[in-house]
Amino acid sequence: QVDAFYASIILFAGRVWDAITDPMVGFFISKTSWTRFGRLMPWIIFSTPFAVISYFLIWFVPDISTGQVMWYLVFYCAFQTLVTCFHVPYSALTMFISREQSERDSATAYRMTVEVLGTVLGTAIQGQIVGKVDTPCIESSFFGLTNSSVAMEELNMTHDTKSLTDTRNAYMIAAGVIGGLYILCALILLLGVREKRESSELQSDEPVSFFQGLKLVMNHGPYIKLIAGFLFTSLAFMLLEGNFALFCTYTLGFRNEFQNILLAIMLSATLTIPFWQWFLTRFGKKTAVYVGISSAIPFLIAVVVLDSNLFVTYVVAVAAGISVAAAFLLPWSMLPDVIDDFKLQHPCSHGHEAIFFSFYVFFTKFTAGVSLGISTLSLDFAGYQTRACFQPGQVNFTLKMLVSAVPVGLILLSLLLFKLYPIDEEKRRKNKKALQDLREESNSSSESDNTELASIV
Repeated sequence: QVDAFYASIILFAGRVWDAITDPMVGFFISKTSWTRFGRLMPWIIFSTPFAVISYFLIWFVPDISTGQVMWYLVFYCAFQTLVTCFHVPYSALTMFISREQSERDSATAYRMTVEVLGTVLGTAIQGQIVGKVDTPCIESSFFGLTNSSVAMEELNMTHDTKSLTDTRNAYMIAAGVIGGLYILCALILLLGVREKRESSELQSDEPVSFFQGLKLVMNHGPYIKLIAGFLFTSLAFMLLEGNFALFCTYTLGFRNEFQNILLAIMLSATLTIPFWQWFLTRFGKKTAVYVGISSAIPFLIAVVVLDSNLFVTYVVAVAAGISVAAAFLLPWSMLPDVIDDFKLQHPCSHGHEAIFFSFYVFFTKFTAGVSLGISTLSLDFAGYQTRACFQPGQVNFTLKMLVSAVPVGLILLSLLLFKLYPIDEEKRRKNKKALQDLREESNSSSESDNTELASIV
């Protein structure tokens, strides 16, 4: 029952805080000393319990008359920071479990498959537990009062107090279950994954300041082109996913089906990630990007042009899931190639992998915040009425734009940016050969140094 304006401020402040913490955490990780657990794993170990606690407190309603906004702002920013301390090293582990491009691509495919599956599981847990509480829609005549604040005050007076208590309890139970899964998955990661330390990184490097490291990374052309394409692709699919439930409920009239339609999207994405992994191996990553991401365009147009039809909606949901799988997998699969290219151009500069991944993590969360802001403002200007049984015509038109026209335009823009991305299959093969030569040269140099030291002794 926090005012919508303050809720938006909390979300916006959290995203701004993310913009500060993501690259800083990436830099601090790159400067972390190697331990017996590795360099990345300690961040995951120590951030997990605090992240779970802060996540639970986000869903807790404190028994205080004032200060609720500050409560949620503090714990939302704390949770975002702690998730960064988990997600950045977790993502960067891809570079430390194998040197082979094919093995890293395979690891990325497994990782993204399980991440999408985790999204399905989390959505199902949250939806089933919270959905058990009956929150009926409000007839349009109820909103005929003088203004929306009066309407919501009247709603709170007539709303059953027991139902509100049940809703609060349901959110905390869901938070507890998801927090338990968070801890379980962190334990599996800790016990099942080992970092490999490259011989070239055993050598002592000159310390690089935060801004020097940031400048090196952000001046790398292939990386800038890749994250630009990734930004618009993510924003397109975030807008689609974030508004598809409202679109199904109000514009298409499938109020009782939207959970199943969203489930169809996520299951389709989960099942087709292995296909895209095979496709990129067979035809190359840039080709897979063009085919995979653009395949959603005709279906997104069809769902708003054709008359409301449940079968067509499910077909669109499955097709959207196929493209979501490509949008999840391919940019993450291309990032290790960019880091390899960076290593060749800066052979004496090591340990910047976490900075590369930190900006990727940041843009993932940034697009989620931007899509939320675009959706909230657009629907508010269109006259969206919270929990209403029906919405005005302007809202239905806005929802059509948010799930069709805007995502299609963003996808086309991202494809143009990916066209500028310079690392094709031939470039990848050359980089792989050059890195192998560089490692062999480094190893032979290290062996000769050891032999010379032994002879001196």
